[in-house]
Order: sequence, then structure tokens, then C-alpha cells
Amino acid sequence: MIPTLQRLVFSGAILLAGGAARSAAAPAPRPPNIVFFLADDLGRQDLGAYGSTFYETPHLDRLAREGAKFTDAYAACPVCSPTRASILSGQWPQRSGITDYIGAPQPKDWKRNTKLLPAAYTDRLALDAPTLAKSLKAAGYATFFAGKWHLGPEGWWPENQGFDRNLGGIDKGGPYGGKQYFSPYGNPRLPDGPAGEHLPDRLATEAAKFIAANRDRPFFAYFPFYSVHTPLMARPDLKKKYEDKRDRLGLTDQWGREEPREVRLTQAHAVYAGMVEAMDLAVGKVLAQLDALGLAENTIVIFTSDNGGLATSEGWPTSNLPLRAGKGWMYEGGIREPLIVRWPGTVQPGSVLAAPVTSPDFFPTLLEAAGAKPAPGQILDGVSLVPVLRGGAAPDRAIFWQYPHYGNQGGAPAAAVRRGPWKLIHWFEDDRFELYNVVTDLAEATDLAAREPARVASLRRELAAWQRSVDAKFPTTNPAYDVTKPNGRASIRPGSPESNNPKAKSKK
Repeated sequence: MIPTLQRLVFSGAILLAGGAARSAAAPAPRPPNIVFFLADDLGRQDLGAYGSTFYETPHLDRLAREGAKFTDAYAACPVCSPTRASILSGQWPQRSGITDYIGAPQPKDWKRNTKLLPAAYTDRLALDAPTLAKSLKAAGYATFFAGKWHLGPEGWWPENQGFDRNLGGIDKGGPYGGKQYFSPYGNPRLPDGPAGEHLPDRLATEAAKFIAANRDRPFFAYFPFYSVHTPLMARPDLKKKYEDKRDRLGLTDQWGREEPREVRLTQAHAVYAGMVEAMDLAVGKVLAQLDALGLAENTIVIFTSDNGGLATSEGWPTSNLPLRAGKGWMYEGGIREPLIVRWPGTVQPGSVLAAPVTSPDFFPTLLEAAGAKPAPGQILDGVSLVPVLRGGAAPDRAIFWQYPHYGNQGGAPAAAVRRGPWKLIHWFEDDRFELYNVVTDLAEATDLAAREPARVASLRRELAAWQRSVDAKFPTTNPAYDVTKPNGRASIRPGSPESNNPKAKSKK
């Protein structure tokens, strides 16, 4: 009996030892791949998943069904460059100094007749700044960039900021070279394709090639679209499709007023609709590559936008209703964004998440997902959304904005804070505060500041403390302002020949 027992014990020890050896030799689980789509000037209401019935976005709608749709996702700024810097740095724009779209006039060059002079801003993302691409690259990821950069001149482009490859990322804020959205592109970081090739499809093709070439290692494919930024140009077949759809539905242009601008109230712009669908088709091409290579189950896919849709300027292409105003404004139409996250095994398919989240949150979220670490001493203003994506509670914190500039869309310099359902806006021109409950009053139709003085005071203190903590810059009095001359925030009317000429009005 005893020898038999000894043999059993010995054999068990061998099995345990062998199992431990195999466990020690087993490779660590591969970190998830990351595909990050960032649309340009796309409003929250511009996707079918968010309620649009005119624009058709089947691939993004599918992504929402397979992942999580956020209802209260925000851009860090109502214009593009600051939000883009915030995503890549994990910080509020005020820390990088990139608080306006790069190319906007600095105070010394200001010519518009406005009450205030805009604050100065930094015109490039510092080369020694930690970026999401640098952190993921240090963790073993292949990194790829395709699309719009707009974060500094040559020498400060994606290849200088942690991306192994850059296709299309330069200083410009739109596809302004060559034939713009069609080849030849006139872009020094994007070789021309066949004549007539469409930019969003070309960038999707390049992203799909990168994914195939790096299927055997973790990869970060960052795809910040040029779409749907001006110039307003669509494939002829898609333009015709939406002209026919508009006529079939009997849709007409309807206008409201957001002083001093007119604001579009209907989604009925056929060219813009074609641009939205072309963007959706590009997303679909990349998702199809993930499926074909069997990578979808281990890939985080994120889709969001950099600011609200254009509703008060530059062609007036979309409506953000029920959100108020649009790009360039501190109202919800300027800062609330679509956000869809698909992460198989972590995100419950079809979930709808109401947690207020913002651009700086992507950096810590993706670092945690990848098992990567921030750079030593790096300040991260965002919080990881991994607990929220797993179904946990929203973080207890406020979200802040500071835009000490005049954009091209009629908005004025302002700051804002949201805590819980409450949002306070401080308009700098007349030192005025507005208070909204953006849960019960999504349209920001009822200003509650006069009824809620204690809440206004509390939020004012919290906003001021944050402004001090990030060394926020403020506009100053404009000594050249002339009250007898036209307001520098006013504009030509929608539909005029000049209104659809973005180069004559803006390079952002």
C-alpha cells in the first residue's frame, strides 16, 4: 500500500511540475489591436444610430449594434486642432496651448471687428510631448496614421510623434491640394492614385493594407478622416442618390436663428449626405478587413468626431437638432459627439452608455486596455473608461471647456463646465452666465441661471479653479472695436455664392 501511495504522490508531483512548467512557458495574452476612427466636423445627429433618417450609415450603425453607443460624449473643444491634440496627449487643450484651430489669426494679426481680441495659442504639438502613439509604440505596437493631422508644420507631423507610417497627415486642415477629395491630391504625404480616386476610400485601402501587414503583432491604426470637412464635395453617384432621396421625401431647407447667424434646421444637403455615406463606406472597408483576417474579436474599434457639425457657416451642410447650434459654439451642437466603442468580450453589444466622457479619456483608456504605461511624470487629465465600458458607473467628475477665440461659425469666446446634468456657460464678451440642465433640456432652450443662483455660484467656483490649474488663457479687450461697424461675428447668408467657399473664409 505504501509504495503504491508513494507512486501516486510522486506521479502527482510530476504532473503539477509539468503543468507549472507549461504555464510558465505559455505566452502572455496578446494585447488588443486598436483601430481609431476620428471624423472631422461630423455632428452627433449625422449617423443613423443617433437618429438621422436622411444620411445612410449602415456600417457605423452595425458597429453601434455590436458595441456601445455613448449618448453624452464630448469633444474637448468646439473646433478641430485642440480636440485632436487632446486625444493624442490625454490632456486638456489648455495644457498643450493648442486652443484654436491651427492657422487661425493670432491676436497681433486680428482684423475682425469684435469686442475682444482672442487669446494667443500654440501652433504645433510639442515634439517632446508624450503621445498615444509613442506610448503604444513603446509597448510593442505597430503604429499607423492615415488622414488629417493639422497639429503643426513639417517636422511636427505624425512620423515625428510616434507613428511608424504617415499617409496624408500634413499641416493643412482640409484636402486643399490638387483636386481636393479626388486624386491627384497634391499632398506630400499621400502619393496620387488613379485619376478620380476618392480620398476616403484610398485612406481606407491603405489602413486595410497596414492591418494585413501587421496581423501577427499588436497594432494601432489611427484614421482621422478629412471627411466631412469642407470643401463640400461628393462622388457624383452619391450626390444623385441623395438629391433623389430629398425630392422623394419632400425635404426642404429650413432655417432658424442663432445670433448673429442663421442655423440649419433640416438634414437635406445632398452633397453632405454623400460625404457622410462615403465616410461610412470607408469604415466598412476597414471593418471588413478585420473580419477577413479573423482579427475583429481582439480589436478595439472606436469612432468619434472632433467637434459638432457645421450648422451656421461654410455651406451650412447639416443640422444638429435637437442639439443647439453647431461647430464653433459652446452649446451642445458644437461639442457633443457621436462615440461608438466595440470591444468584444468587454463591451456588451448594443449597450447605450450615458456617462459623460471627453476627448482626454481616450489616452488612459487605451493605455489600460493595452497594458501600457504613461511616460514618467506625464499628466493625464482624462480617466480610463474601461470600468464604464464593462458596465460600471460613470466617474464622479466635472468636464471643462475653454475657447478664448472667435471661430468662423459665429460663436463667441466662452468657457463651460458640466457636472452631472448641469452645464454652465460663461460668455466672455459680456461676462454673462447661462445654466442648463442638459439631461432634461437637451436643446438648451431654458436658461436657469436666474432661478439657480447657488448652483451657478458653485459651478463658477469649480470652473475658475480648473482654469487656474491649467493656466487657461483669456481674451482681452479689443481697442480697435467700433460699435458703429458691422459685427465681426456676422456673416453672409446661406445659399449665397460666397457661403460655400471655405477657402475664402477659413483654412481650418
